[in-house]
Amino acid sequence: MAKKDPTDLSVEEKLKTLYQLQTTLSSIDDKRALRGELPLEVQDLEDEIAGLATRIEKMEKEVSEFTNAVSKNKADITEAQASVEKYQKQLDDVKNNREYDTLSKEIEFQTLEIQLCEKKIREANSKVEEKNAELANNIQLIDERKKDLEQKKAELDEIMEETRTEEEVLKQKAKELEVKIEPRLLTSFKRIRKNARNGLGVVYVQRDACGGCFNKIPPQRQLDIKMHKKIIVCEYCGRIMIDPDLAGVKTEKTVEDKPKRKVSRIARKKKTDDSPSVNDM
Repeated sequence: MAKKDPTDLSVEEKLKTLYQLQTTLSSIDDKRALRGELPLEVQDLEDEIAGLATRIEKMEKEVSEFTNAVSKNKADITEAQASVEKYQKQLDDVKNNREYDTLSKEIEFQTLEIQLCEKKIREANSKVEEKNAELANNIQLIDERKKDLEQKKAELDEIMEETRTEEEVLKQKAKELEVKIEPRLLTSFKRIRKNARNGLGVVYVQRDACGGCFNKIPPQRQLDIKMHKKIIVCEYCGRIMIDPDLAGVKTEKTVEDKPKRKVSRIARKKKTDDSPSVNDM
C-alpha cells in the first residue's frame, strides 16, 4: 500500500499526528531530564581539562626555553672566560700602550659579558622554579578534574543505560511521525517547540484556556478549534491548539450551578392568598 502524501492529509489527521509527535518528544525530554545537569557538568569538566592541558603544554614549553637559555648562557660564559684567559696571557707580550689598552678593553668587555650571562642565568632559573611550581599545581589540578570527570561520566552512563532503550524506541517513533507531517508544518512546529519554555509546541484546551500559557480562549475560537477545519495557534504564546477530544484527553467539565427561578412579588402574594388558613381547616 502506497504511503499517503503528508500534504494530502486532512487538518484533523495533521493535528493528531502533530500531537502524537509532541507527546513522543515530551517523553524523550522527560528521559533526558533524569540526567539533570550531569551532561553540562561533564562538558564543563572536559573543557576545563582541555584548557589545563593546553596551559601545561605551554608551561612545559616555557620551562624548556628557559632551560635552553641557561645552557646557552653557560656556554657563553665558558667562551668568555676562555677569551679573558687568552687576552691576559697576551698582556705579558704587549709591545706598546696601544696593544695594552686594546687587550684591557677586551678583557673588560668579556668580564661584563660574563656578568650579564650570570644575571640572565639567575633570572632564567628563577623563572624555571616559578613555572615548575605553577606546573605542579596545574598537574595536580588536572588529575583532580580527571577523577571528577570519571565519576560524573560513570553516573551519567548509569542513568543513560537505564533509559537508552526506551529513548531509542521513542526517537524511532518520532522519526516515523515526522515523515507523515508536511515539511513546512514540521518546521513551524519545531520552531514553536524550540521557543517554548517547556518544549510544548502543541497543546489542548484546558478549562477554556490555552494549555501552554493558560490565557482564556474566546468561545468562537474554541468552536473553531473543535471544528478541525484549520490549524489554529494561540494568539498569546503562538502554540498550536488542539481539541482535547481529538488529542484523546479526558477533561473535567465545569458544572455550572443552575440559576434559581425568580418568583415575582405578585405570584408570592397569590400563593399566600391561595394557601389554606387556620379557619378553613
